[in-house]
Amino acid sequence: MKELFLGLRLLLSSGRGNRVRFTLMSVGGSIAVCCLAVVLTIPGILAAQDARVAARQPVVPRDGSHKPVFSGFPLSLERTDPYGAKPLTRIFLARGTKDVESPPGLSSFPAAGQFFVSPRLHEMLRSQPGLAQRFPGREAGLIGPQGLARPSELVAYVGMPRGELSDGIPVKRFGRGEAPEPTVEPATLGILRFTMVGVVLVPLAVFLSVCARLSAAERARRLAALRLLGMSAREVRRVNAVETVAAASLGALLGLGEYWLLNQFLSRVGLPGFTWYPSDGALSGSTLGACLLGCPALAWFVGRVSARKAAVNPLAVRRAAPENPPSVWGMVPLLAGAGVAAGYCVAGATGHAPSDTGASALLIPSMIVLIGIGLVTMLPRLCRSFSGRVARSTRSLALGLAMRRNEAEPGGALRVAAGLVLLVFAASLAQGVLIELDQVSKNTASIQMYDMPDQGLTATKRGALEHMRGIRAHLVTAPTHVGDDWRDWSPAVVLATCAELRKAVPWVGKCVDGRPLRLYDPTQVQDGSFKAGGKLRITLADGHRTMEITAPRRTLPYRDQVGMPVLSSGMILLPPSALPEGLRPSDGTLSLISASDSDTVRAVLDRIAHIVPTAAVIPQGLNVTALQQIAVVKALLALGMVLGAVIGVAAYVVAATDRAVERRSQVTALALLGARPRTLRAVQVAQVVLPLALGLLLAVTLGKMAESSYLVTGGGAVFWDGAGLPLLLAGAVGVVAVAALGSLPLVGRRIDPELIRRD
Repeated sequence: MKELFLGLRLLLSSGRGNRVRFTLMSVGGSIAVCCLAVVLTIPGILAAQDARVAARQPVVPRDGSHKPVFSGFPLSLERTDPYGAKPLTRIFLARGTKDVESPPGLSSFPAAGQFFVSPRLHEMLRSQPGLAQRFPGREAGLIGPQGLARPSELVAYVGMPRGELSDGIPVKRFGRGEAPEPTVEPATLGILRFTMVGVVLVPLAVFLSVCARLSAAERARRLAALRLLGMSAREVRRVNAVETVAAASLGALLGLGEYWLLNQFLSRVGLPGFTWYPSDGALSGSTLGACLLGCPALAWFVGRVSARKAAVNPLAVRRAAPENPPSVWGMVPLLAGAGVAAGYCVAGATGHAPSDTGASALLIPSMIVLIGIGLVTMLPRLCRSFSGRVARSTRSLALGLAMRRNEAEPGGALRVAAGLVLLVFAASLAQGVLIELDQVSKNTASIQMYDMPDQGLTATKRGALEHMRGIRAHLVTAPTHVGDDWRDWSPAVVLATCAELRKAVPWVGKCVDGRPLRLYDPTQVQDGSFKAGGKLRITLADGHRTMEITAPRRTLPYRDQVGMPVLSSGMILLPPSALPEGLRPSDGTLSLISASDSDTVRAVLDRIAHIVPTAAVIPQGLNVTALQQIAVVKALLALGMVLGAVIGVAAYVVAATDRAVERRSQVTALALLGARPRTLRAVQVAQVVLPLALGLLLAVTLGKMAESSYLVTGGGAVFWDGAGLPLLLAGAVGVVAVAALGSLPLVGRRIDPELIRRD
């Protein structure tokens, strides 16, 4: 207990410099805790959003044989369409005779001709009137927050007559155990976790260690004096732990307050592509425990390690004995991580890229952590060796003084450069994640196709769809079968005239209307082969009648669209007049084709929804759910990069300021010996820039190796990102320039001999 009181007394009564150091430690710790809280609350935010989506999912009533019971229950039908790169969810509801609680966020079921919209959709309907075509009826109100995953979600509940929801499902109640599609898929969430470990958590641990070791030399001399006055080694370590734990605990409390303010601000402003409610970001018990207990525990551990020399050999500390060279064991984590990265790079270069197995899921994050830790632990040894070589060979006074100081005190270079080195390493990892996300399939062709069931469309609605403004071509495709056996492969048929076919594809050979033709594109892989002259059957709309056609011998060459094939080579072109009058294929698909620019796609989807509100429309090549997930991941990744930059810069500022304060007596002595201010500033810049440049070179090299290893296991088409290297090198040069400029003001103009007298 006496160590606790002594530590508190030394903390509060050791002069202004000690109080400033304590404040700096607390403020630095608060920044770290705030960043840690942000990272730890991201899974909770995503889980809260998924829970609200699950709460609005309908539960189907079933009888004893598990068949749906429709009698008296309301009907529900959900359609999700793209609106730009965002999903727009329309939930059609029809009332029933039985009383069912309304969906979350609504006070009652919408009546036929009414619709309720989310606040963001309400704003868009005012600014973009064409969007109203997707919602038959009039707006009756807004959906409450409990019915929305996030404030920016585009959702509408649309009331419909019961007769128009033939495809709907009965609803007993709303609320399921899990959302049908999570905000972020588990595999994508794994990518996010992996990135946050490398971008935020590893630099965060280094930053907390830097804050816990502020004024390490002065504190070591004070602890050595206590040891020489008769305190035991254990008691000395406890006294040192009091200050570090007190600073970390105060920093943890301040950091949680900073996080609360940040959550309130960002949840109302939102990130590009991602928003959340303030309650979603509330701190959980595990997060509070990690911040209030984990950070002080780390500070206690660092404090014990830093006080070891003063406790074991106090005379060496008081007499400023030379430091022992850094241990060679510090290189082990880096070599282990680099070995794993090299193995993956060699596997990718030799064409033996491993699949994304459980082993890779464990090895890749472990590799990142090992390299991150290794960059920190090996920097002192590398700095000492490099500085000694330069000092022995240089004739420059400034460079010689700087290198001798780094050689004698390599730990100082570690504290100053570690944060910025990890920042560049993390930037390379984030670049690799962005490359993998950009490989997600999306439509880059010049056309956009919209597929919907042809069955159930009246002639009037079909004609309105085919002649909409913006539609350049339309086709109907239908499957065929051989006799009564549906297992054998058979070519599909295309119901179109030659003129319609020419509008759909860039080039068509000599086409003759009124007769079946086999389509052939030599650039496509043939799905299968079917003997010419064989009999094929098409099931008609009533489900009982079939029509029989003969596979044609004559082929029709054509060339399909690049990037989005409209047809498959081997299909049979069948004139629409060949169908019995008034009948259509039962499993036919109507395909509309338009230009692929976003304005045209949005307008076409608006018009389709106006003509057939409840139709299931599939825009080919446009996976809006995946794009929404990518937008969320990119927003969170950008947040992680900002946090990483804040941590890296804060670590540099705190360590550089502390280093300058510690070296005041040495700078004063050199000034009294006649060193010019220009020479002292050159020494200060060289002390920081050279070890930093060495660490950044390693960070860029190993970062590219780690990035390539991640891409090799990602299963994408890109393994080696040479295009991103110039940007990464430019960022590293910028970091060196900022560090050099930041070092200049740390040499004061006024000489204070009192610093030497006290020393």
